[in-house]
Amino acid sequence: MLNDKTILITGGTGSFGKTFTKYVLTHYEPKKIIIYSRDEFKQLMMREEFQKYDEKLRFFIGDVRDKERLKRAFEGVDYVIHAAALKQVPACEYNPAEAIKTNINGAQNVIDAALDCGVKKVVALSTDKAVNPVNLYGGTKLVSDKLFIAANAYAGNKDICFSIVRYGNVAGSRGSIIPLFHQMIRNGSQELPITDYRMTRFWISLPQGVELVIKALEESVGGETFISKIPSFRITDLAEAMLPGCKMREIGNRGGEKLHEIMVTVEDSPYTYEYDKHFIIYPQIVWSEHRRAVPTGKRVPEGFSYSSGNNTEWLDVEQIKGLLQTLDFEK
Repeated sequence: MLNDKTILITGGTGSFGKTFTKYVLTHYEPKKIIIYSRDEFKQLMMREEFQKYDEKLRFFIGDVRDKERLKRAFEGVDYVIHAAALKQVPACEYNPAEAIKTNINGAQNVIDAALDCGVKKVVALSTDKAVNPVNLYGGTKLVSDKLFIAANAYAGNKDICFSIVRYGNVAGSRGSIIPLFHQMIRNGSQELPITDYRMTRFWISLPQGVELVIKALEESVGGETFISKIPSFRITDLAEAMLPGCKMREIGNRGGEKLHEIMVTVEDSPYTYEYDKHFIIYPQIVWSEHRRAVPTGKRVPEGFSYSSGNNTEWLDVEQIKGLLQTLDFEK
């Protein structure tokens, strides 16, 4: 599907962008991959990391807040992966106007540029924090999700569709709990802080996130939200796996932090279908017949919800230890 296609990734120098780029270059023969981001130094680092693919890569400095710059970058692009966002919860709380400019206004700019420039498909990355949001970051991503779903209503007869991929914190990603514990252990700590002993999270790796985006590119018709079926783990088990026999100190939840990651709510259940490795939440509105997604999966039961706390698949301490070996803490 991606052979001889031009793909653009907003926020492309991030962990997801680099992993997605490597996956596509390894498994397909794209015409070109455009890395769109605002940090010239990160672009330089990525260019050096991917120098053997130099003829396939283009680096475009720009901000999703700048609609005209987006339109210039989107010329001739077939597929857009929208990964750019302000993601750090405390930073968004302290800088709400900036979060809105990037996560909401930027999303609308991506939509408008895609509609105006003949893009075929747009897949936007979402987050569990957009579900029943309790912090500003989650609130802005909820609005972003709604914008991308509703964008299908403005496509008219254009050959374009917009869809969403949703997952939680990627295992080992910057600012998450695993690198924090790793740094504390490396500094000699024998005690690890636990915000709440009951806390759970999903485990998803970057390659799994990339594969879900590929599935969305292949299968989306318009307005779907794709969610991976992935295992859960307890934060206390993570601490034990990383520092066996460690002391644990409960410190209380930080502002805007949830006890469990939620992917599908009870309210979403009437529109949610289950497949072998993922769920799809289908749009409540059908904009046109050629954008009518026909579910082929199994409809979830009434009242169904999917969270890291009510999952049916769990990692134990030994399984977590094995998965930790696959992470690169130096990135």
